[in-house]
Amino acid sequence: MSSMVEPSHRSIEIPLHSGDEVIEVSLDQLPDGQEVLAILQQENCPLHIWVTLALEYYRQDKAKDFVEILKSACNEINNQRQQQTSGQRAQETDQMRCLDTLAAYYVKLGHREKAKEKKREYFTQATLLYTHADKILMYDLNHLLGRAYICLLEGDKMDQAEQQFNFVLNQMQNNIPALLGRACIAFNKKDYRQALNLYKRALKQAPENSSGIHVGLANAFAKLNKLEKAELSFNRAIDIDPKCVGALVGLAILELNMKTPASIRNGVVKLSRAYQYDPQNPMVLNHLANHFFFKKDYTRVRQLAMHALNYTENEAMRAESCYHLARAYHAERDYEEAFRYYYQATHLAPEKFVLPLFGLGQMYLQREDTTNASDCFEKILKIHPNDHESMKILASIYAESNDQDKRDKAREYLKKVTQHDPHDIDSWIQLAEILEGVDLQVSLDAYMTASKLIRDLHGKDTPMEMLNNMGSLHYRLSNNEESRKCFEKGISYAEQAREVEPAYANSILVTMRYNLARVCEASFEFDKAETLYKEILREHPKYVDCVLRLGCMARDRGQIYSASDWFKDALEINHNSPDAWTMIGNLHAAKQEWRPGQKKFERILHNPQTANDSYALISLGNIWLQTLYMPTRDKDREKRHQARALQVYKVVLKNDNRNIWAANGVGCVLAHKGYLNEARDIFAQVREATADMPDVWLNIAHIYVEQKQYIPAVQMYENCLKKFYKYNNVEVLTYLARALVKGNRLHEAHNALLNARRVAPHDLTLMYNIALVQQKLAQEILKDENSTLNSVLQAIDQLRIAQKSFTWLGEHGDPHRLDLNQSLQEARQCSDLLSQSTYHEIRARKKDEEEQLVRKKQDEERRKLREKQLQEEEERRRQEDERRRMEREKRQQFVERTKNLLTTESQVTSEKSHRSTGGTKKRQKHEDEEEFINDTTDLITNTEKAQKKRARKTYDGEDKRERKSSKKRKLIARSDSENENDEAVKRKKKSNHKKRSSRITTNDDEVSQDNEEQLSDNEQDDNESDNEDKPKRKPTSRKSTSRSKRSSISKTSQRQSEQAGRYKSKATISSSEDESDNEPSRPTIQSAEDQEEEEEEEVEDANEGSPVEEAEQEEQEEQEEEEEEEEEEIVQNEEQEPEEEEQEEQAPEDLDISDED
Repeated sequence: MSSMVEPSHRSIEIPLHSGDEVIEVSLDQLPDGQEVLAILQQENCPLHIWVTLALEYYRQDKAKDFVEILKSACNEINNQRQQQTSGQRAQETDQMRCLDTLAAYYVKLGHREKAKEKKREYFTQATLLYTHADKILMYDLNHLLGRAYICLLEGDKMDQAEQQFNFVLNQMQNNIPALLGRACIAFNKKDYRQALNLYKRALKQAPENSSGIHVGLANAFAKLNKLEKAELSFNRAIDIDPKCVGALVGLAILELNMKTPASIRNGVVKLSRAYQYDPQNPMVLNHLANHFFFKKDYTRVRQLAMHALNYTENEAMRAESCYHLARAYHAERDYEEAFRYYYQATHLAPEKFVLPLFGLGQMYLQREDTTNASDCFEKILKIHPNDHESMKILASIYAESNDQDKRDKAREYLKKVTQHDPHDIDSWIQLAEILEGVDLQVSLDAYMTASKLIRDLHGKDTPMEMLNNMGSLHYRLSNNEESRKCFEKGISYAEQAREVEPAYANSILVTMRYNLARVCEASFEFDKAETLYKEILREHPKYVDCVLRLGCMARDRGQIYSASDWFKDALEINHNSPDAWTMIGNLHAAKQEWRPGQKKFERILHNPQTANDSYALISLGNIWLQTLYMPTRDKDREKRHQARALQVYKVVLKNDNRNIWAANGVGCVLAHKGYLNEARDIFAQVREATADMPDVWLNIAHIYVEQKQYIPAVQMYENCLKKFYKYNNVEVLTYLARALVKGNRLHEAHNALLNARRVAPHDLTLMYNIALVQQKLAQEILKDENSTLNSVLQAIDQLRIAQKSFTWLGEHGDPHRLDLNQSLQEARQCSDLLSQSTYHEIRARKKDEEEQLVRKKQDEERRKLREKQLQEEEERRRQEDERRRMEREKRQQFVERTKNLLTTESQVTSEKSHRSTGGTKKRQKHEDEEEFINDTTDLITNTEKAQKKRARKTYDGEDKRERKSSKKRKLIARSDSENENDEAVKRKKKSNHKKRSSRITTNDDEVSQDNEEQLSDNEQDDNESDNEDKPKRKPTSRKSTSRSKRSSISKTSQRQSEQAGRYKSKATISSSEDESDNEPSRPTIQSAEDQEEEEEEEVEDANEGSPVEEAEQEEQEEQEEEEEEEEEEIVQNEEQEPEEEEQEEQAPEDLDISDED
């Protein structure tokens, strides 16, 4: 045996079973697999050598030899048994490694296999190997990792895979394959944050050669919207492995999503590099296909998408490939292939990949399969509720539907779209079109918004189609002027467009001219409308609508035969025109010619094209219904007509379950059969559906009448008249009168019928009804014993008129509309009532005379009572005047007494003050008087003159004061309501007067004694002086003395007036004192100020708290000011007299000076 030499190259030694020799196998140049396998089997080599050689063959892409070696090794596992315990453990590890390696290879093949059967076969073989390995060493970590990955790749066993990975991580926390597997599971479960953390843990354990981990990190960052970190991770992966296709694709996607020209170019470059490194990568192929689709290179798109579809079994990737293929075929208008791939993509795509659904919905629309198309777009909205493109398409689909619920959905979708994008002109126009039959004003607003956007965003005029629609909406909203403006503007645009598109412009021009004529007709410009219609007919003689409108205008003017001619002309243009036959049928129905009208509507229904015409069916049902109200006694015929009418209405409802006219007809038939409650329910539902249908209002009122609810019936009739008719409608007024008659409101019924008669004076039915109401009203008045004579006479006149009307109707009436025998019978009844009217007239006259006598007697009694009341009132007034006069007199007397008392009291007070200082003054005055020769008579005379002069001045002032005091008395007279207070004041004054009188009497006695003594002294002095100077004096001395005395008195009065300016009351008293000294026995002349003060005290006492107090105070202040001025004038006048006397005689002047001294 040769010695073993260490090889210088990679090799493996296979020990020989016979000895210590080995066979060296070079790993760089592996021999044939069968030769090596034969050696291994012959030498019974250990299993780890089998696995090592198999792996070398696998690394050198010799998969067949790899599989053969491992399969043989698996067969040898059961044959090799060793007895040693330690060796048994090592053998189990090798067996486990051999089985797991072959199972992992099958897992890889199954993952790459596209055929489902083959894939399932590979996974089954791998599962069997792992199951066999479980029996050997079940809890080996590598074995558990292998089982976890096969569960992960199968897709539906992700929870089992997670359990396996968790078990491994519990045993080895930093196991990189377990961390990566667990991160992959978290990523697929959309727990991107946990996946990111797991990738980070794996990266810490394997920082080198970790490009795959960086790609996983980048994907997790991208899902968490951390694009910058994702980009860094992708770049790091490329730095580690420049050929990392996943990183290149990820960077390319980030670049493409930036949507800038530079980023798109960079993304395409990275995709091209990835395609070079892995031309079979489905993700790269799909992104390249998407790029070339936008470059409109549809051939290359199909090629790349088809390769991607063939190179992957991932359903999401295959769905994307099918979508790219479908888009390419769709763009090339190959709708069959596009439909096939769209349909396939929808089955392969995950739930949130809705782009294939959008394309498939478009293909259904192309096939006019709106049901499946709407299903596709509804699925999109379930996943993406705010997808406005799907909303717009669904709105377009539902807008054409007859289902109101779908139309409502369309309206809601378009409202959302316009709210999201207010500048979407198409959406505004679609919304306006949908709302044309629902809400006219909102539809018009939508059109106006679209028109404004067209002008603002595109700078173009409003299209003439939109102007036509806007004008039509204005017309329906009764905005005739705005409608006219729209049509006129549209006509001008259409005339301009004739040069570009003459055919289309002419067609829309005719339409707008016809619409303009309708506006003129609605504006009562009938001549202009007729002119426009005839102009259109000259250019387009077969324009049937113009002929029909001319006929309608003639019909509205009452020209029935002319209207019929126009409708017949329309039939000559189009013999099967349902509108023309309908107009003729309506003419017959208006004249109550039911049989001809029935023939015309049946003519429409016999035409196969108009066999289900709703208007004709309802009109025919109305004719059958109308015949039920004709006078007839054939009950079988009545039931037959009810059944026919009901059948016709049911046919209409079957074709259109929202037809309110048919529902109203069903309610009428039920009411005629006696099912009033059911009929009322139907009418109520119709009224809820529309409030613009007068027939349902009338029918509800009819039901109220039949149920004897006359008050609500009358209200319904009146409301119907106000709401729907601008004039008195004969039919409605007749219904109203009927309800009033049944409610025993005959006067109102008579008035209603008279209003109808003014509209239709030749209506025989109205004539009969008026006569019948007149008869009932007269009969009721005559039976009423309380009726007045005038009402009885009027009732007799009404009976005569009713008798004449019934007689004329019985002789000349229309037997088809009236029962002539019944009219004659009513006439005879009126005659009977007239024969009895004499008794009622006599009774009414007698009663009227009695009432007049009673009324006359009552009037006389009322007159006498009124006169008596007037006399009593006059007597009370006279007594009241007398009482007031007496009160005024008493008040005046009281005022006078009060004045006298106040004057006496002032005099007494002056005497007391004079007595206190009188001794010195008397002596001084006596000494002064000794120097004069006084003549008492002259002194008294001069004093009297001065007093008279002052009295005249005082009286002149009193005249003014009297006028003012009269005003005061008037004010005092108004305070009669306070008589009680006046009486109390009077009583108080009387008591005070008594007290003052006692005091004044005593004082007067003392004053008189003093005066007598003073006079006696003065006389003695005068006599002595006369005796001494008698021979020396001249006769003129007495005059001089008198003048000097007057001057002295004047001076004294002047001083008194100056004092009065400062102390008013004291000045008056002072003046009284001087005069009393000179004339003790003469009564004192009371000054104006004393009188005013007394009056003020009197008024204050009498009217304390009265409402005239403030006015009196103001007058008092004015009087005081006037009195001061008067006193100054008096003093000035008195001073002027001595000045004149001084010029004549000097002696009095000296006396004045000495007196002043």
